[in-house]
Formats: sequence, C-alpha cells, structure tokens
Amino acid sequence: MQEKKKVHPLVKSRLHPNNRHRERYDFRQLTGTLPELIPFISKNIYNDESIDFADPEAVKMLNKALLKHYYDLGYWDIPAGYLCPPIPGRADYIHHIADLLRSKNFGKTPASTNFVCFDIGVGANCVYPVIGVKEYGWSFIGSDIDAVAIESARKIIEMNPVLAGKVEVRLQPDPKETFYRIIQKGELIDLSICNPPFHSSMEEAKSGTQRKLKNLKLNATANPILNFGGQSTELFCEGGEGHFIREMIRQSRQFAETCLWFSTLVSKQSNLKSAQAALEKIGASEVKTIPMGQGNKSSRIIAWTFQTPEQQKQWMNLRWKE
Repeated sequence: MQEKKKVHPLVKSRLHPNNRHRERYDFRQLTGTLPELIPFISKNIYNDESIDFADPEAVKMLNKALLKHYYDLGYWDIPAGYLCPPIPGRADYIHHIADLLRSKNFGKTPASTNFVCFDIGVGANCVYPVIGVKEYGWSFIGSDIDAVAIESARKIIEMNPVLAGKVEVRLQPDPKETFYRIIQKGELIDLSICNPPFHSSMEEAKSGTQRKLKNLKLNATANPILNFGGQSTELFCEGGEGHFIREMIRQSRQFAETCLWFSTLVSKQSNLKSAQAALEKIGASEVKTIPMGQGNKSSRIIAWTFQTPEQQKQWMNLRWKE
C-alpha cells in the first residue's frame, strides 16, 4: 500500500513576510534555471520532490539554483568542505534587520547610496552580501580569518556583475579581533552583522549534525558528513557561540562612533541572557532582540547601539537620506 502523501502548509509562516523562500521549493522552476540540479532530485518518503539533504553536493547544487534564480548570480561555488549555508535562514536575518533600521527611519529603508554593512565572517559562500545587495542595494565589507574563504568570496564578487562595486572582502590577520584591522580610519559602518561559530569543538559540531540528520529521518552515522559543510573556524571556536558574542560585544565599544548598529545571530537561547548582561555592563544605549524561526528551529538576532537617540537621528539624516 502506497504511503499517504504528507500535507504541507503552502507557506512557511515562520519566515519573514519579505523572504522569497516562504513557499516550498519549486523544483520545476529551479531546474529550469539550473538544469544541473535535475540529477539530485528524487521523491522522498512522503512522495514529494526533494533532494538528499545529507548529501553535501546536493545541498550545494540547490544553493546554486536558488542564488541564480532569485538573486541573479551567474556564478557561485565554494571550495570542498566549506560552509554551504541554508539560504532561507540567511535571507531572514537580512529582512529582520532591515525592519529594525526602518523602525528607526520613519518606516523607510535607508537609502542605499551611502549605506555600508559589515559582514563579520563572510565565509567562502559570501551569501549575506549577495542577499543584501539584491534586496536592498546595500554595500558590504566582508571579513574572514581564512585566506581560502576570502579568495572564494572574491571570485564570487568578480564573476557576478550584480555585485560589482558593492562588495569588498578583507582578510582579518588576527583571529582574536573582530573590528580592529578591518574597519579603516575614517570609515563609517551603518550596520554590522554576524553568524558566529555555533559550537565549542568539532565533536560538538558532529553531534549537532547527527541530531539534524535524525530530525530529517536520515542515517546518522558515528562520523557524519557535515551536510552543510564547514571548516573548523566556521563551525566552532574556544568557548563556543556565547564566548564569541561576549567578546564581540566587548570589542564593539571601541567602535561606538564608527558603527551605528551592531548585530549578531544568537542560535542558542541560553546565550541570550549573557549577551544582554554584557551589553548592560558595557553601557549600550539601546538593545533590541528580534525573534526568528525556520521550521522547528527558533533563533534570534540581538542588535545594539552606543549612540543616543539624538546621535542616531544625526547619523540617519547625514547618511540615510536620498
């Protein structure tokens, strides 16, 4: 007897209303844009068209199709073993943080003429700048401590005219620094974003992948392939996400007049309170927590500024108006 087809909601309601990926993947459209995706598509246990999310090559090819179809990228690739991020979640961060900026600017998206976003840990995939350029016309500076990742991101920029003059990537020579050595003297940053390393060790990262595969009802081996890839610097750091965020907060104080809004993804709810406490201790003028969700996973963005409402107003009048 054939298994009943699972009924899925038409819209992924937990994603931001402006997210292009709220509806289920239309594989007919995606394979029309990128025929190379066709061999990776098969029927899943619910008799729906899908890909094998345990296969890194399938995940990468899906990303290629999404980035070409929705974001006009004629070229996108990453070196073997580097992080292949889920596009819908990355888009959600960009749209939610844009809402925060609009809420400060009388409901208007900041004019893209001067607007600069700093992506801390841009990665080999360069996905946040791609989405930010396409959706809002922002300019980006991306940093990374991995030279191979920087070269990969640079090639993506060079091979896509849509990114020309809008994205620059810089190698961070000191892995302990976040802003220093990247933000140059006299340079103004309107917003910083970050997707910090999630785990505190490779063992923890592998355990997380096993749980993910189990949730997807796929084979969770003792030594799983990380289906979204990832080098050590992308996946974990000493002290994990919580330590990384607290250190970023500490360092951000030195750039209080250089950057208007700082932000980071906080994947673990348990790290939110320590981040809020660190921001209170360091004297942030304003702190915002923005909830996000994708499927069964909940996350949040924490954003902060050291500038007073009057200073914020002056900044926006100077840089965010046409």
